[in-house]
Order: sequence, then structure tokens, then C-alpha cells
Amino acid sequence: MENILLLAHTEADGSLAKAGLEALATALGLGGALTVGLVGAATQAAAGQIAGCGAARFLAVTGDAFGQPRYTTDAAAAEALCRAADCPIVLAAGTSRWARALPGVAYRLSGRVDTHATSLTSANGAPAVTRWFYRQRMEAVLSRTQRPWVVLLDPGCVAPWSSAPDAPGASGTATVEAVSVEPPATRTTVTGYQAPKADEQTIRPDAKVLLVAGAGWTKKQADGAVHAAEAEQLILGFLRKAQASLGGSKSVVDLTGEGEAVLHCMTHMNQVGQTGSTPRHAKGLSTCCHGEEPHVVGWRFVNQRRAINLDAGCGWARGKADVLYVADAFEVMRHVNALLG
Repeated sequence: MENILLLAHTEADGSLAKAGLEALATALGLGGALTVGLVGAATQAAAGQIAGCGAARFLAVTGDAFGQPRYTTDAAAAEALCRAADCPIVLAAGTSRWARALPGVAYRLSGRVDTHATSLTSANGAPAVTRWFYRQRMEAVLSRTQRPWVVLLDPGCVAPWSSAPDAPGASGTATVEAVSVEPPATRTTVTGYQAPKADEQTIRPDAKVLLVAGAGWTKKQADGAVHAAEAEQLILGFLRKAQASLGGSKSVVDLTGEGEAVLHCMTHMNQVGQTGSTPRHAKGLSTCCHGEEPHVVGWRFVNQRRAINLDAGCGWARGKADVLYVADAFEVMRHVNALLG
């Protein structure tokens, strides 16, 4: 198997995020000699975090200029690490930071890049990438002869590498080789981060439960009235208590432009389905959705799927959900929130 370079950037606290550890686990499964290339304001803590992974070398581009995500500095650091490592296969997590910079790095190195890979394995001694096309309806296995070959692995596809006592290796001290890079001139300055409060965050990729709301929440209920405000409180209450993530069908996220009653917590960023996102949560609960194919295709990688709908003949009942509760979603979620306290 060919030698592999794993590129990883550090987080604000100097550690490696889950996505980077997932890419590390994938790299270790290929069998070739592994070189780890780190980028960040400080990289020693990240190297120590994975010191026991069995990598042959640790390279690092370190400095304040490389602590913030921007194309010019990230591309310069990644290019320098690729040239120093001289590995034909370059693997990195498909984070927004690497997805922005590494295609340009592949061009600078006269190589090739593949993004949105779901796995990178060895087939007959040669690396092969698996990825999905046409909104997860077709799976393809690709290989290339062009080198270097840069592969971006989508987060959530493999179990992250762990240094737990029952796992091979342990964290410790790693010998890191510094790679000198002159920071390129930049026109942007990062002054800080602005993020919503934790209880206002509705998109949580690492949450165990995904709650998906459909347009039925905003329609007339049994009493002939619309209860959109109560619907929003029930949904947000569940999200806070269960620390769940929120998704929406296309019909519910499009209501804003139709003059209908809307869920103010729902945006197009929450859309799940053929024209939305494809989450990978352990469990999913669909509420007031009919289970149409364009929406359900976004649930392909959700392990356990349940739905609440008053229509016993909806799409979820046709083999698309593990369990269908024929009930009123308002009543069910009131009871669930009460149980959660």
C-alpha cells in the first residue's frame, strides 16, 4: 500500500475534532506508512492527543497566522506539508476549512482531488474511494492513477480513532518536525466568533436524535384553528430537553415565502431530503411529515427511523419507518416533553 499523509487542523483549544479523528481511523485502516501533518496556532497538544496512533512521522506548520481558517494561509500550509511528506495519498476530513483549501492545493501539486468520500479502503493493494451520487441514490467506487491524490472524507462516516485504554496505543508525547512556511499576505482579519446560545442552536450534527417537522404542524388542527406558536414551543422544548437536532421537510421550510403560518425556528438550513441535507444521526423522529420519497432520501443514513402521523396510510407506513405512531403529534410531544421534565 502507498504511503499516506493525513492533514488535520487544530481547533481553538489546540485539539483535534471528531472529524479529524475519523479521518485518522480511515488512514490507519489502509495499511501504508502514515505521516500526520498538523496545522494550527499550536500543534503539540494535538500531536500528543494521537501520539499512540502508530504514525511514522509528525509534521506541523505552526503559528498564529495558521490558527484561523482562511484560504491563503491554509493552502500554503497544506502545500508545504504535502511537499515535505512526499506521500502519494493525502487524506483529510471534509470540514469547511479543508474543503475550501485542498482542491487548490491539489492543483498546485499537479494532482487530483475527490470530495465527499464516505470511505477510503484498499482494494487489491490499491486505494479506492467510495462516494454517493444523485442524492445518495447511487454508490460508486473510484480509483485514480494520478498522484498525489487528495481525498476529503465526509464527517460521520466512520468511528473516530480513540486512545481509550482498551484501544491500541495511547496518548503521550510525539516528536514533531516543524515545517517552515512564510505566512502569505492576507486581506482578511479574524476578530472573533459569534455563535448562538447553546439552547438556541437547532442544528447539532453530533446529536443522537434528529427531530424532523413537517408542514402539518402549521395546518388547522382538530379544533379548526392553527397552533403554530404552540407547535414551535413544543418542538423547541424537545430540542432543549433531549439536546436533539432539528430538521424540516421542504414543504415546511418553503412556507415563509407563501404567506402561511410558519415555524420561526425553521430555516432552509434545516431542510432534510433530496434538495436538503443527509444527516447521520443514530435515531430519527418524523412529526407531521407524510414520508414522501424526496424527503425520505435524506434519512438514508439514520439508523432507527420512527414517525408520528394521523394518516395510517402515509408514506412512512410503506416500509420507510421502523415504527409509525398513528397519533396526533401535538398530544404525543406534549406527553414526551412532560416525561423529559
